[in-house]
Amino acid sequence: MITLRDIQLAYGDRVLLAGVNGTIGARDRLGLVGPNGAGKSTLLRILNGETAPDAGRIEKARYVSIGYLRQEEVVPAGRSVLAEAESAFEDVAALRERLAAAEARLGQLPADAPEYAETLAIMGELEHRLQDLEPERLRANAEAVLSGLGFAPADFERDCGEFSGGWQMRIALARLLLRQPSLLLLDEPTNHLDLPSQRWLEKFLLHYDGALMLVSHDRAFLDLLCNRTWALRAGELDDYAGNYSFYERESRAREAQRQQAWKNQQRELERAREFIERFRYKASKAKQVQSRIKALEKIEVIELAEEEASVRFRFPPPPRSGQVVLEAEGLVKRYGALTVFDGLDLRFERGEKVAVVGPNGAGKSTLVRMLAGAEAPDAGTVRHGHNVVPAWFAQHQSRELEPSLQVIDVVERAAGTARAGLDVRTLLGAFLFRGDDIFKPVRVLSGGEKNRLALARMLVRPANLLILDEPTNHLDMRSKAVLPEALADYAGTVIIVSHDRAFLDGFVNRVLEVRPGTVSSYPGTVSEYLERMEALEARDGAAAAAMGRQGAGEGAAQDPRERRRRAAELRRRLAPVRRRAAEIEARIETMEAKRAELEAAMADPAFYQRGEATTADLKTYEALKAELEAAYATWSETADELARLEAAAAAS
Repeated sequence: MITLRDIQLAYGDRVLLAGVNGTIGARDRLGLVGPNGAGKSTLLRILNGETAPDAGRIEKARYVSIGYLRQEEVVPAGRSVLAEAESAFEDVAALRERLAAAEARLGQLPADAPEYAETLAIMGELEHRLQDLEPERLRANAEAVLSGLGFAPADFERDCGEFSGGWQMRIALARLLLRQPSLLLLDEPTNHLDLPSQRWLEKFLLHYDGALMLVSHDRAFLDLLCNRTWALRAGELDDYAGNYSFYERESRAREAQRQQAWKNQQRELERAREFIERFRYKASKAKQVQSRIKALEKIEVIELAEEEASVRFRFPPPPRSGQVVLEAEGLVKRYGALTVFDGLDLRFERGEKVAVVGPNGAGKSTLVRMLAGAEAPDAGTVRHGHNVVPAWFAQHQSRELEPSLQVIDVVERAAGTARAGLDVRTLLGAFLFRGDDIFKPVRVLSGGEKNRLALARMLVRPANLLILDEPTNHLDMRSKAVLPEALADYAGTVIIVSHDRAFLDGFVNRVLEVRPGTVSSYPGTVSEYLERMEALEARDGAAAAAMGRQGAGEGAAQDPRERRRRAAELRRRLAPVRRRAAEIEARIETMEAKRAELEAAMADPAFYQRGEATTADLKTYEALKAELEAAYATWSETADELARLEAAAAAS
C-alpha cells in the first residue's frame, strides 16, 4: 500500500533519518517506537506529506488516503462539536462522484479492454470505502463515536471553542475516525483520554478496516493493537514482526547477537593488524600483507548502538506512619450549581498503593487536591494519621522551580539529609536528564523537562505519603519502567491519578473509581478492575440485547419493511467481515507453509552447520511463530464477529 524508499532528513549537523526503508500493508497495525527526539513525529509528518525529506520518496497505491492526528490538535471555534465531527463526511460526496465517473467509464469500455479490469478494481475500492463510511447512518455514527470518546449528548451542540485542549483533541480524533482513511497515523492518541475512552478507542481500532501507525508511550495500548513494530533509533529503522513486548524481547536478542558478531570481528581485525605489523617489512610476505590491507579496507565495521546504562531508583527510607494514614469524612465540593462530592468518606492505610480512575470531568483531580490539602472542601474534614509526612505532585508545580538553579541543584536541595545513599545523577538519568543536561539552569528547560524535574524533586523528599496527579505525562517508556519498580518497593502509601494501565499495574493494590456523584473502591490491580467492569458490561449488554431482540421481533411482525431494512443492513455489514476473515485465513495458510518448510529444514543436522545462514533462518522462524500467533488471535476475533453477524442475519 505504502513504501518508504531511502528516506533521509537532517537538521543542520543532526541526522534524524539516515536512509529509512519500509512498507505498510493494507491491514498492518504498526507501533512506531524510539527514544524521545528520535524523529517519530517527523516520520509521521513525512508520511502525511507535511514535511519533505532531503532525499528518498514515498510511494502510495492509487486511492490510498491518510489521516493524521497530531499530539496537540486544535479545532476551530464557530462550529458545534457534532458539526465538526460530521465534516468528516465531506468525503462521501466526492467518493460518490468518483464512483459515478468510474461506472460511466466502464460502460464505454469493451470487456476485453486492458483498462476494463483496472476500472472494475477502482469501482470495488470506491464501493468498499463508501460501505465503510455507512452514508445512510452518518448522524448516528457521528453521535456514537463522540459518545465513545466521552462527550455527553448535551455537548454535541456546544461550540468547539468552549472546550479545553484535551477535549479539542478528542473532537479531532472523532472527525478522523469517522473519515475512515486507508491509513491512520495517530501520535500519542491516548494522552488526553481517560480509561473509559481509552477502552472504547481500543475496541474501535481492533476492528478498524484499514492500516494503523501508532506512536504511544502506553505499552498496554501498543501490545493490544499492534502486530508489527518499527523501532527508530539513531536515524535507522528496524522492523519487528510483533507487538511492543515482542519488540523488547527480540531487540535484546538482536543486540546480543550484534555484540557477539562485533567481538568476533574485533578478534579478526586484531589478528589481521598483527599480521600486517609483523610482516610489513618482509619482502617474502609483501603480497600477503597487501592482501590483508585491502581486505581490511573492504570490511564493513560493525558499530554498536550506544548502550543505555541500567537505571534503578529507590526511594529514601520513609519514616514509619501509623496504620491509618489519611481519613476523609463528609467531604462536600461544589462549583456553582454543580455538586462534585456530597458527604464522601474515605480511608487510606499504611502501604496501600491506590489508583484513582474514572472519566475526565468526574472529579479525580479535585479529589486528590483535597486529599493533599491543595484545595479546601466546602464541608467535611481531611485528617492525617500519626507521623504522616505527605508529598504532593501536580503538573502546575513546575512553575514553582527556581529559574536560576541548575537541574542537579534542585534535586539535591529537595533531598536534603536524605541524600545519603541516594545517587542523584542516576535518578536524574531515569527522568531523562543525562550528561551535561544536569547542569542546565531551570530557565532554559522546556515545559515537559520542568515537569519531569518537579516530579524528581518531589520523589526524593523523605515522605511516607505520596499523592500524584498524572505523573507520567512527560515520561518515556524507559522512565515509566523505572518508576513503578521504585513505587512497588516503596514502604509508604501512594495515591495516584493516571490513565496508564501498564504503569499502574506494576504497583497498585487498590482502585478508586470516581464517577459523577459517586466514588467506589475495588481491591486489586487496574487490569483486574477493568476485567470486572467488562464482565458487568457484558452481562448488562446481554440483557439489553435480549430485550432488543424481543422488541425487534415485535416491530418486525408489525412492519415488514423494517425487517427487510434490518436484514439488508446485516448483509451489508457481513461483506467486509467475510472478506477480512478470508484474507487472514490466506495469510495464515502462507505462513503455515513457510513454517513447515523451515521446520523440515531444521530437522536436518546439517541445518545447524551453516553459520550466519542458520542464525538468520532461526530468527525468521521465531518471527514467523510470533506473527502466526498474532494472526490466529486476529482470526479468532474476526471469526467471533462473523459468527455473531451471521447468527443475527439468520434470525432476521
